[in-house]
Amino acid sequence: MRPIRRIITSRRSGVSSAPYDTFNLGDTVGDSAAAVAANRAELARSAGLPPPSVVWMRQAHGTTVTTVTGPWPPGRAAGAVSQEVPETDGIVTATAGVGLGVLVADCVPMLAGDPVAGVIAAVHAGRRGAAAGIALRALQAMTAAGASIGSVEVLLGPAICGDCYEVPVRMRDDVDAALPGSACRTDRGTPGLDLRAGLARQLRAAGVAGVMIDPRCTFTDPELYSHRRGAPTGRLAGLIWMPA
Repeated sequence: MRPIRRIITSRRSGVSSAPYDTFNLGDTVGDSAAAVAANRAELARSAGLPPPSVVWMRQAHGTTVTTVTGPWPPGRAAGAVSQEVPETDGIVTATAGVGLGVLVADCVPMLAGDPVAGVIAAVHAGRRGAAAGIALRALQAMTAAGASIGSVEVLLGPAICGDCYEVPVRMRDDVDAALPGSACRTDRGTPGLDLRAGLARQLRAAGVAGVMIDPRCTFTDPELYSHRRGAPTGRLAGLIWMPA
């Protein structure tokens, strides 16, 4: 059995200035590059990982999943800072000591791990990616790396909840057709989406060992970043790793 560790960050700690205050991990939102680098280094150190060993994604709201064996890109110079994996929304590894990070500010961060086989994944599941099957693509990549679906445990982290995620009725129906269980009504009685509910249903139907849901809503919790509540803003992170 491999121990698997997970962290979900909040706005607390860090050095970013408003409106990114203060623990912004996203580097495409207008924050100082130096502040983001300092925050990412702090997160890595809190996990007991060297900052270069944390792999981040250049997320694209798609369904591409990339398997890595170490910091990106492969063959980079020893000690060089890891670059972001381009145009991907899921990363998988079977390598201990490598952290996988996902950034969100309303989308769903999915952290999955098979402690028996020692395979982990970090996934960015926004509306488009979730409806297009990013979660199942990640499971496929995990099994290709040696995981067994029946041993995979998933955490769906903080995201905008169904009470707050108002969308047009056609969008709700289209997403629910692709991701059954995601359609809902908001607390205002309008059409809404609960992506975590749809993802949880999909993952359980796929046979994963367990799905845990962090119930916090990014839109209503001031400790979390929410693009819908107030852009520009920062990004919180989900981080998963297996200690070396």
